[in-house]
Amino acid sequence: MIENKMGTQPIGKLLASMAWPAILSMTINALYNIVDSVFVARLGEAALTAVSLAMPIQILIIALAVGSGVGINSLIARKLGGRRFDEANIAAETGLKIAAFNGLIFLLFSVFVTRVFIKSYTSDTAIFEMGVQYLRVVTFFATFSMFQITCEKILQSTGNMKSPMLISMSGAITNLILDPIFIFGLLGFPKLGVRGAAIATICGQCVAMSVGLLFLFKQKQAVKIKLHKRVDWKIVKEIYAVGLPSIIMQSIASVLVLGLNWILSVSTTAIAVLGVYFKLQSFVFMPVFGLNQGAMPIIGYNFGAGNRDRMMEAYKKGAITAFIFMTLGTILFHLIPEVFLGMFSPSPAMLEMGIPALKTISWCFMPASIGVMTATLFQGTGHGIYSLISSLIRQLFMVLPSAYFLSRTYGINATWYAFPLAECFGIVYCVIVLRYVYKKQLANLQPII
Repeated sequence: MIENKMGTQPIGKLLASMAWPAILSMTINALYNIVDSVFVARLGEAALTAVSLAMPIQILIIALAVGSGVGINSLIARKLGGRRFDEANIAAETGLKIAAFNGLIFLLFSVFVTRVFIKSYTSDTAIFEMGVQYLRVVTFFATFSMFQITCEKILQSTGNMKSPMLISMSGAITNLILDPIFIFGLLGFPKLGVRGAAIATICGQCVAMSVGLLFLFKQKQAVKIKLHKRVDWKIVKEIYAVGLPSIIMQSIASVLVLGLNWILSVSTTAIAVLGVYFKLQSFVFMPVFGLNQGAMPIIGYNFGAGNRDRMMEAYKKGAITAFIFMTLGTILFHLIPEVFLGMFSPSPAMLEMGIPALKTISWCFMPASIGVMTATLFQGTGHGIYSLISSLIRQLFMVLPSAYFLSRTYGINATWYAFPLAECFGIVYCVIVLRYVYKKQLANLQPII
């Protein structure tokens, strides 16, 4: 029998080989998000506002796709680690069926809910029309994104990290090329404006989905998929035991932004600074999330195989590497915050508020590295609920109350301290729960012979 590299290869080398493709692809996607905003902003503030109104729904699309994918990834890795290959195949098959169903949900949203949703946020006719144009396209074709991300997660669960990187990059590059062409009417194409940005987005997702399905069905993989079988509801339940908490975690960002925007509503400059921060912080967090994607199947595989030492080594080395990434991010945010802000043509008032804000918020990066990797350990070992609680503490339960209290008591500039404060509470929680899980289950793992 051919040994799976996740059970035999040195952890440091294995983690590096599995993480770098995900880090590269996610960093490229982070770059795309900023460049895409720059293109749309050239159409005017109304266009940028219209696209921004669609952001919460786009976050939900990604949340449902990634969250379901995390559950699929974790389950397949554990089944492969336990050498239950038929169950791993069924999990992969079920994942693709889930992707189709999730895409249908947003297709229905596109047809029946889009106009009502946008209208609830604006009374400006121009913003309303552009918002509907954009959101209707990206939700109607959300199935492309669902299949793309599901293919990536299935491949990652088997230890294949290069194919998911190529999938993601194919979509991002297609999107980057088509954005200016469709938005501004280049190369003989009609000028489509905001609708062009949406079409470029779904074209990129369609290309990525096609590449993903090609890799999954045309290349030899550790899982074999036959879609004619019925849905195994037991497998669906196992997927969402980990996936549902992850979906909620992925959705937290939309709730967080809505809450912070309300708290900061006394200052439009503060809202602008917050928006810029969320664009910029992706460059720091995306490498760590890529590391997270590389570590999760290693942790899941060795948990399923009962190899405690390899599982914990992957966690520890992942946490150390994440801490280094975040430390570098903190240093850069302290040394050149004005350079980062300068990418967004800031006003003097925005610079005055934004420079100290970026320095303050960046203190959350280093403790966040431990929280992210500990949540990865929880997910990889099937404890999705603990990972969910960690994210809720770090990104919602502590941030919003702290931000409200600080802003009302010490002024708007004190709001930014809520981010590092919340991460400190998150670390305390992670340490306590990790000790509990380790003593109760992980310390007693026995290798499967």
